[in-house]
Amino acid sequence: MSDNDPNTTEAPTRREYVKYGGAVVGGGLLAGCAGQSDSRSTPESTNDETETVTMSPVGTVEFDEVPERIFTRLSHHAGMAFALGRGDDVTALNGPAYYDATWSQFTERLPGVSVDWSDVYASWEPSKEQLYELDSDVHLADPAWVVQLDQWDTDDIEEVNENVAPWFGNSLSDRHQKPTGEWSGEYEYYSLWEQFEKVAQVFREEERYDALASIHADIIATIESSLPPEDERPSVAMITAGDVEKQMWAYTVDNPGFLTAHTRPLRPRNPFGSSFESGSTIDFEALLEADPDVILFLGGMQPDVSMTDLRSTLESHGVASEITAVRDDRVFPQGARYQGPILNLFQLEMSAKQFYPEQFGGWPTSDGGPYPEIAADEQLFDRQRVADIINGDF
Repeated sequence: MSDNDPNTTEAPTRREYVKYGGAVVGGGLLAGCAGQSDSRSTPESTNDETETVTMSPVGTVEFDEVPERIFTRLSHHAGMAFALGRGDDVTALNGPAYYDATWSQFTERLPGVSVDWSDVYASWEPSKEQLYELDSDVHLADPAWVVQLDQWDTDDIEEVNENVAPWFGNSLSDRHQKPTGEWSGEYEYYSLWEQFEKVAQVFREEERYDALASIHADIIATIESSLPPEDERPSVAMITAGDVEKQMWAYTVDNPGFLTAHTRPLRPRNPFGSSFESGSTIDFEALLEADPDVILFLGGMQPDVSMTDLRSTLESHGVASEITAVRDDRVFPQGARYQGPILNLFQLEMSAKQFYPEQFGGWPTSDGGPYPEIAADEQLFDRQRVADIINGDF
């Protein structure tokens, strides 16, 4: 098949070293794998061995070689590649400039670690033709979500799988969204780190995953051992806006899914009613009615965002100034919800300090990123250790 003719589907596949094993059902659709066990078949596999990995919704995939060029759609998958030392191999990302800036605010604290995603393909609504052109070796993207885009159907998903490279991603676990069509009822949800473990298997990086997962487990254990009683925990709301006085969106921070992997373990209280839908637009009157003890500003770590200006706007507004979080000077920045493992480590630490300064030390007042310097004895994880793991020196 000619690479210049992306509509041709009858020729032999271009990625013959990638095979679906038991993941294809009648009609050529990808099967779900709800209820299947973890499929790490070769815990100490080498590049000369076939790696078999199972994850919903794609089913079981066999990789005879380690993928080199990596397509991602959402930044939690790009963050997984980054954590495995493969950040520079990412060929596509949703909002490249935005998330490149976000990651750079955190890598500032990881010696010898950097990444540049500013010029990769913007893949929020990827075209099939562009996936042929990118010629990636794996698509870390969720076909059950991609197929919901207007320009995609299940035939397109299968065509790219056969002629370019396999799909291997899970995104509807973000907030336990319901799949549509052929995946309805066959979708399994994973935590951020459960999914990261499976992605690490694809790249034969089980040891690197284990090293990072150990750090994550230590942070969670530290947090759990130091949490105050429930009645002493703050109510927390997350907001984002280009201009808070014109329009803003509010998010809950305790709902299921990996979007809250950095806040839910801290067990904050939800200031909104049970009927509130995370991601809804909200005004200052409604935010005052909820009256959170802490406000997190999503995107507040961006280099062009001034937290000082945001706080001043809230403090000078007749309604917003009455919100408990504003009165108590507890309006803090946050980085990203589609965060990946490394940002998750940082954001667990920053959230712990923002919610519980007496237990974990206070969050330094800052005017946005980069991630501030924190004294070694107040850090929840060793920056050099994480940098070494990313760089393969562990």
